[in-house]
Amino acid sequence: NVGTWLQFTATSILIYRIHHRATDSGLNAMFQFLPMLFLGAWAGGLADRFDRRKVTICTQTALGLQAVLLAVVDAAGHATLPVVYGLSLILGIANAIDNPARRGLVTELVEPHDISNAMSLNTTVMTGSRIVGPALAAALIGPLGTAWLFSMNAVSYLAVLASLFTLRRSEMLPKVTAPHSGKPVREGLAAVWGDRYMRNIFIVFTVASTFAFNYSIVLPKMSDRLWGEKNGYAILLTMTSIGSVAGALWNARYRVMTVNRFVIGALTLSGACIILPFAPNFPLACLFAIPLGVGGTGFMTSMTGLMQQRTAPEMRSRMMALQSVAFLGSTPIGGPVTGWIGDHVGVRMSLIYGGVLTPLPTVPSCRSSCGRTTCLSARAIAAARSFSRR
Repeated sequence: NVGTWLQFTATSILIYRIHHRATDSGLNAMFQFLPMLFLGAWAGGLADRFDRRKVTICTQTALGLQAVLLAVVDAAGHATLPVVYGLSLILGIANAIDNPARRGLVTELVEPHDISNAMSLNTTVMTGSRIVGPALAAALIGPLGTAWLFSMNAVSYLAVLASLFTLRRSEMLPKVTAPHSGKPVREGLAAVWGDRYMRNIFIVFTVASTFAFNYSIVLPKMSDRLWGEKNGYAILLTMTSIGSVAGALWNARYRVMTVNRFVIGALTLSGACIILPFAPNFPLACLFAIPLGVGGTGFMTSMTGLMQQRTAPEMRSRMMALQSVAFLGSTPIGGPVTGWIGDHVGVRMSLIYGGVLTPLPTVPSCRSSCGRTTCLSARAIAAARSFSRR
């Protein structure tokens, strides 16, 4: 995870240095996450039907090779925008398949009543690496350059693959395998849309993911233009990650997730998006970046917990894939929009608009869902399968 954030930070800086445009970063996000939009839900069905460990090994290998290619073209001086966009597309394809398989693998490693805690702690580890990764990038990118950071990420995948190969299969929980009939993607979509509880929180999650979670696209320009810190992006990202760890740890305290915490996370994220652009100086901007991470990760982990609690075991991977589609697959829409606003309307407005849009569906959509945490009903699953056969 540290290597991933090294590469993420270095890629953002590399792209911004080419033309100093937020739109370029938005287009890169579009290419990176476009596969999630088209393949994400299908990949959830794949993870439900096949060995999640083997699928994860294949995808992690592909991600490591992508990092190697990026390091080579950067070191050779051929890291133009089209080349970076192409490699981001490869990264996106691998991530689209990896996401539901890797996250679904957690349900085979812990008991069902500990899934919510495990998901939050997993997010804590991931967001903890967001602190170390950007901080390392800020320290190393000057003396070493971006190519070395990409190389470090490539090497880190050796440790990931080693851990996957050494998992003790005999101690893993049995996987509930989805039947090989029907249409898993349509089943997942129909199950969400047929359950009012799931539909409501998905609407809110999709709106916030599309418009409020693209701050990394404009933070490089915001740091440069508003506060005069050309290399401040990595520091801002580190401060956001500190808040993310706090948000994940806060939710990890609860064994049962509720909609109230989901709403609190959404509103905290919204408020931070509105306040951060008005920071009068860089130190205060770093301080205001902390609640941006608290709200964002609190919102995301509560969504994951609600999904796992509400979903039947045989539907979990495809539901996780649908969540990934809502969170990452919306970036091809929100990313370019955010970048364009940052270049043509105003860099402040590129964050403010997401903060304004997020609360609009939150309270009305979630009011009828508060307090419900039961599993997706057999009727909803049966209806989904009936719909998929039409």
